Amino acid sequence: MNEILKITYKLTLSCLVAAFIMGGVFTFTHDAKKQNEHRNVQETMLSLLGYGKGNPPPKDLKLYNIYRYIITDKGEKFLGYMVPVKKGNEESYELVILKINGEFFKKFPVDIDFEKALETSEREKVLKQILHPPIEFSFADTIIIASKGNRRIAYLLPGEFPGFKTFVSVMLALDPEFRIMGLEIMEHEEDPGLGGEIEQDYFKNQFRDKSFKKVKELKVIKKPLPEEYKKYLEGHIINKDEIERIRKKYQDSDIYAITGATISSRSVTNGVKNIVKKFVKRMKILDNVIASQRLAVAF
Repeated sequence: MNEILKITYKLTLSCLVAAFIMGGVFTFTHDAKKQNEHRNVQETMLSLLGYGKGNPPPKDLKLYNIYRYIITDKGEKFLGYMVPVKKGNEESYELVILKINGEFFKKFPVDIDFEKALETSEREKVLKQILHPPIEFSFADTIIIASKGNRRIAYLLPGEFPGFKTFVSVMLALDPEFRIMGLEIMEHEEDPGLGGEIEQDYFKNQFRDKSFKKVKELKVIKKPLPEEYKKYLEGHIINKDEIERIRKKYQDSDIYAITGATISSRSVTNGVKNIVKKFVKRMKILDNVIASQRLAVAF
């Protein structure tokens, strides 16, 4: 009987030690993975803004996150925006609630710093202190506004849409006039050599320089990609006059489909169109509220 107890004790102890080690490894790797993902996203955003190793971002460049929520109160839906604001020399958040038609409804101060606000769980904690049951809320998306000094220089839009196989995750950059500055494919599971080519410069860079007017009517065309345009998209042309000539020639063209992957090409094109159109509509409404309510936004 004593032997059985000893064996049981040793097995229990071994299991506890193993669980402790595995838990520690998971925590460490999970935190490291999150840090790597955050760093990759930051590097992607800076790259879309034109910054990198050879051109570091200026000290006065700031990235401000706006978090959008869908709020439901007794069956009625509202839009909630966690907006970064200035209070003297301090920067914090306010929850600005709009009716579905875009009309201002109410606002609340949000007691959270910018670093903690990056975590969904931390935002939910403070929002639960503001939006009491039976009010419900769900996270919708994030807008990142890049500002330099007191001037907006770009909007950065994470997005996701259906591809040919699964979902495609992207990051878009728009200038203050809503012209596309760049597109980065963050994650996808399209077929290598076919739909997987969406991540190649010759495809994704076709969206660059497209105006909002052009984006709204953008189509996919099944024609061979002109060789001079491909060289330009891949960065093989260095003559400034030639670069400008080709840029002007093709900036209002539609998107040339990837050979053998028209569905993937169309998925990205439609996905980008939807992201941009929805964002522009929402941003104009939010800016009108910011102006009418004289909100001291940080961007």
